[in-house]
Amino acid sequence: MALRRGAGLGAALGRRGCCSKRPLPPDFVEALRAVVGAPNVSTALAVREQHGHDESMHACAPPDAVVWPQAVGQVQELAALCYRSRVPMVPFGTGTGLEGGVNAVQGGVCFDLSRMDAITELSLEDFSVVVEPGVTRKALNNYLRDTGLWFPVDPGADASLCGMAATGASGTNAVRYGTMRPNVLNLRVVLPDGRLLHTAGPGRQPRWEPGAREGGHGPGIPCSPAPRRKRAAGYDLTSLFVGSEGTLGFLTQATLRLHPLPEATAVTVATFPSVRDAVSCTVQVLQAAVPIARIEFLDEVMAGACSRYSGLELPAAATLLLELHGSQNSLVEQKQQMEEMVRLNGGRGLAWAQEPEERGRLWAMRHNAWYAALALRPGCQGYSTDVCVPISRLPDVVVETQRDLQDCGLTGPMVGHVGDGNFHCILVFDTHDEAEAQRVHAFTQRLGRRALAAGGTCTGEHGVGLGKRALLLEELGQDGLDTLRRIKAALDPHNLMNPGKVI
Repeated sequence: MALRRGAGLGAALGRRGCCSKRPLPPDFVEALRAVVGAPNVSTALAVREQHGHDESMHACAPPDAVVWPQAVGQVQELAALCYRSRVPMVPFGTGTGLEGGVNAVQGGVCFDLSRMDAITELSLEDFSVVVEPGVTRKALNNYLRDTGLWFPVDPGADASLCGMAATGASGTNAVRYGTMRPNVLNLRVVLPDGRLLHTAGPGRQPRWEPGAREGGHGPGIPCSPAPRRKRAAGYDLTSLFVGSEGTLGFLTQATLRLHPLPEATAVTVATFPSVRDAVSCTVQVLQAAVPIARIEFLDEVMAGACSRYSGLELPAAATLLLELHGSQNSLVEQKQQMEEMVRLNGGRGLAWAQEPEERGRLWAMRHNAWYAALALRPGCQGYSTDVCVPISRLPDVVVETQRDLQDCGLTGPMVGHVGDGNFHCILVFDTHDEAEAQRVHAFTQRLGRRALAAGGTCTGEHGVGLGKRALLLEELGQDGLDTLRRIKAALDPHNLMNPGKVI
């Protein structure tokens, strides 16, 4: 569905923090072409607009030029050229972000890294792989298909893996396998002035820390949540760049942690009398230490929308999608535990699917939640929120959020990775209706502050980008934000890397 940006909420959000653009220096585009070749540089308006927005509602802000480097040396040369001329630089992966992270609010040069798409090293024994920024998660898992390993972080979209690292992405598997942060072992970063940094040292991988082994394909094969990588040498530069949203440098290579594919997988759908019952069941599952792999929540509006959109016959009720990973024997006990906790919370409908096709249909329904929500109001557009709260506060916060949606008359079905306290409202509204757009903006600010008041965060996985900078100040406090600014100034003294974002 084509999105019309620049109206309603998108325009309001896109204007905040924008600075006047400076024209590129004379002959600067020719200098770019000298580095990467004329076919790999474009100043065409259509190309610049394509690279001036992501999937968010922030108004399009096109760069002055787009370049497609083919190798890390070219990224270094281009960065050094921009640095000398004080031209802003914006990294671009696949454009699937949700907080305006690629919008060139101060113009400059967009570095489209999609053509650097090599998988350069795979170590089955070390459970690691090295990828360039153009490699997407689906491409990686297709490459790993016959190895018995996989990369489980799944934000839904087929995002680039370095882009996922840049935003600190999460997804449906995070409750068992973690977010991007613990799954990134090393990064090769081109700094704003063109220097090259390996955040854990060139070619280095932290070693395995001893831990439990369960559910792999053979003796001695580790399976999450352990073993972990181990390192105590200095500041954790890798974690600094994970979640930096392109404001500190270009992620031109990532060493990622891989996981064994589970021997067996089972998925079920459980429905509940109320939202509170469904979320309370989630809390009990986690407290009982059931090794759940995925636990996804749909409120009754979203469940009904997904059912209609995907052609699956599901009741319009508060719903949990539950997935278990392990050996055939361990799944028997896990299913029994899950069924008991679902019943204790008034849930029903526990028919387990283990065949790949049936499991795939259920998760396709979940991944199509965005389009199912848009179908509730044809002709309208969507804006996805993103907060994360402590599990103990999750039932109250979800119920309060549902009540808030009803009180302000907004269409905002809820969906979330509730196993780690993360949930979203997909707000579907008419961008031509300024009053409704303002209600949406006010609701998102209340939701962010509700999460902060509960001890959570204003963004669990989408990032700060353009729209959540004020909430980031409230979350970290002035001293925390000033510390981030000092780090930014140390690495990017002229504020050229993705300016106007995060801080």
